[in-house]
Amino acid sequence: MNNFTNFIDISIPLRFGGPQPNAFGVEPAAAKTCEYGTLVGDTRRGGSCNFEQVTLIPHCNGTHTECVGHITNERISIRDCLKDVLVRAMLISIEPTSAGQSSESYAVPFGANDVLITRNALETGLSGRKIEPNDALVIRILPNDDSKLVRQYGRDSMPPYFTTNAMEHIVASSFKHLLVDLPSIDRLNDEGKLSNHRIFWGVAEHSLHAGPETRLESTITELIYVPNEVEDGEYLLNLQIAPFESDASPSRPILLKKQ
Repeated sequence: MNNFTNFIDISIPLRFGGPQPNAFGVEPAAAKTCEYGTLVGDTRRGGSCNFEQVTLIPHCNGTHTECVGHITNERISIRDCLKDVLVRAMLISIEPTSAGQSSESYAVPFGANDVLITRNALETGLSGRKIEPNDALVIRILPNDDSKLVRQYGRDSMPPYFTTNAMEHIVASSFKHLLVDLPSIDRLNDEGKLSNHRIFWGVAEHSLHAGPETRLESTITELIYVPNEVEDGEYLLNLQIAPFESDASPSRPILLKKQ
C-alpha cells in the first residue's frame, strides 16, 4: 500500500504580484480585484468576498503541462490528451554537458556557451533502473537550487536543452510523459523549429498536423522544481491540471514514493 498523505509537490507556486519564473520576457502572471458598479471583490475594501481576474500565459509563467496541440493547427486539448491518473515515474538528476564537448546533434547550430542534456547523460542516469512502457521521466538539472523558483529565462541566457539524440532515446525508451525543470525541452532560440517537441510527440519536421504516428496521450511538463532532498528513483506520479480546453494548462505534478 502507498501512503497518499506523504507526497512531494514539484510544481512552482505562482505568486501573483510577487517573484515568479518567466520565459521569453512575457508579462508576469497577474491578478486584479473584480469591480462591477458598487460590487468590489475584496473584503479589505468592504466587499463581501474576494474574487479576482487572473491573467497568465501557461507556457511562460510557471509549471505547466502541454500536449501536441502546442504545435498543430488542430486545436487539440490537454484535457483530452492527459488520461492517466497515476503513472509510474522515474526521477533522475543530470549534469549538462558543454556543447563543445559533445558529439551529439541538434536542429540548429549550437551556441558557443550552450550546455546540453545528452543521450549519454540520460543513459548514465537511467543505468540499472527498470523502465516500463508508458512510464514518466522526471529530470532534475544540476546544479539545483531554489533560484529556479523565480528564474528569468531569456534569449540572452540560454538554459540547457536536449540534443536530438537524447530526445530520440526518450521516445525509444517508451516514456509517455516528460517532466523537466526547464522552460523548454528545445533551445529557446531555435528558429521556431521545436524539433524536440516534434520528436517527442511524433510530428513530422515542419508539419503542423497530427498524424498516424502522433503520440496523442503523451505530455510535456516544464518549469517544475524538485528539491535536492528528494532522492532519485522510482515514484508514482499524479499529474494534476486545470480542466482547460487548451493545448496547455497550469499544473501540479505530485510525486508519491512507492512503498
